[in-house]
Amino acid sequence: MKQRRSNPLPWEMIPTIFALAWPTMLEQLMETAVQYVDTAMVGSLGTYATAAVGATTTVNWLINSTISALAIGFLAFVARACGAGDTKRAGKAASQAVLAVLVCGGFFTVLTLGLSRYVPVWMQVDPSIQSLSARYFFILYTPMLARTAILIFGTLLRAAGDTKTPMRVGILVNLINVILNFLLIYPSRSLWGMRLPGAGLGVIGAAVASAAAFLAGGVCMSVALWRHPMLSPRGQKLKPDWSVLGPCLKVALPNALQRFGTSLGYVAFAAMINSLGEVSTAAHTIANTVESAFYIPGYGMQTAAATLAGNALGAADNHRARDLARMMIVIETILMVFSGGALFCFAPNMMTLFSGDAQVILLGATVLRMVAVSEPFYGVSIIIEGMMQGMGNTVLPFFIGISGMWGIRILGTFVCTQLLGMGLVSAWGCMIAHNLTVFVLFLMCYLTGKWNPMSKESLSQGKNRKNNEKNT
Repeated sequence: MKQRRSNPLPWEMIPTIFALAWPTMLEQLMETAVQYVDTAMVGSLGTYATAAVGATTTVNWLINSTISALAIGFLAFVARACGAGDTKRAGKAASQAVLAVLVCGGFFTVLTLGLSRYVPVWMQVDPSIQSLSARYFFILYTPMLARTAILIFGTLLRAAGDTKTPMRVGILVNLINVILNFLLIYPSRSLWGMRLPGAGLGVIGAAVASAAAFLAGGVCMSVALWRHPMLSPRGQKLKPDWSVLGPCLKVALPNALQRFGTSLGYVAFAAMINSLGEVSTAAHTIANTVESAFYIPGYGMQTAAATLAGNALGAADNHRARDLARMMIVIETILMVFSGGALFCFAPNMMTLFSGDAQVILLGATVLRMVAVSEPFYGVSIIIEGMMQGMGNTVLPFFIGISGMWGIRILGTFVCTQLLGMGLVSAWGCMIAHNLTVFVLFLMCYLTGKWNPMSKESLSQGKNRKNNEKNT
């Protein structure tokens, strides 16, 4: 019997890939747009407001990274169960996800609310705004259960192929946030001849708006999971099932350590850039905000890659997995070439949206054009990483991510900025070197087959078959 060969480029996969990817792209686009609006609205209150809101951002990264890592564990499990057609195991995973939300959400609620007074102090926030920053932080983390539900239940639905529901919930959360910001941040005022009501709560109003939006999103996401025909936890027992939790945690733990270590790296990176002065800090902050919008196609495709790779593993279809990998890498490269090209061309224009300072605009445009050239390479990295996560392989990405962040970006930036007295361009050069190093390492994983557990099985079976032939 002839062995089935993989197509050079399986174009028939494109509709399935984009059906999974476009809702995630739209969801992230909305989040980025609202982040722009949010920053502008709070920033209009003054520097003190921006500082009070942004002072604890890195803490938010650390918490979200831990919860998202746990969600990746469930993604790998559910995607594999769906690929194998095992709806019973997928349903069990949903009940364990509910338990995870209650435990994880409850833990972080107690932790964040209990430490809210101390976090601004630890983050070295100016004493004059520490009290305001602490109140903002407390209100923002009050609906921690709902925030955890959005992250974990949303990932669970995407793993089952439903990316539209998380997209709709994400859009709802963002719209509620923007509308309540208008009503709660500013006092009553006249706009375009109309009298608009307003509470005039300032920074506290922004916190209440975000908390209410998260609460609404958590309720909607929970209802969506409850009504899902395959994933509904209805009728399941709410007690630990280690046949589900064990594999999920095995995937989640390395991913959690990677995200935690990476988040700490971002903190160290930002601290070294802050030491370069106001112009460098402003250019770096704005350039990061601008750059995030151009990564949307990449991360949207990563969601599709993780889900479809997990499905292929569950179905034990190695050919489909290899076809998927080739097609995803080609699509991602094309998308990121266009994205990087747009960023290169419009970098100065994007910088002028956030700053009128000529020095800031010039410096920000320079580093954005530098990083634009590396975007296609970065896109390939996140696709291979996504497929590895979908197949439950998070150990190798952990070592690649941590070694690249601390061995290349942080060490290189320290040498360039702190020892050699170089500026922001050198720091972003180290960041690009980090991205290119990660690209090379992930590409080696792909070319050697280490990204795909089924490649090892096929190799092992081939060796056994040859040995049997020799023996006979």
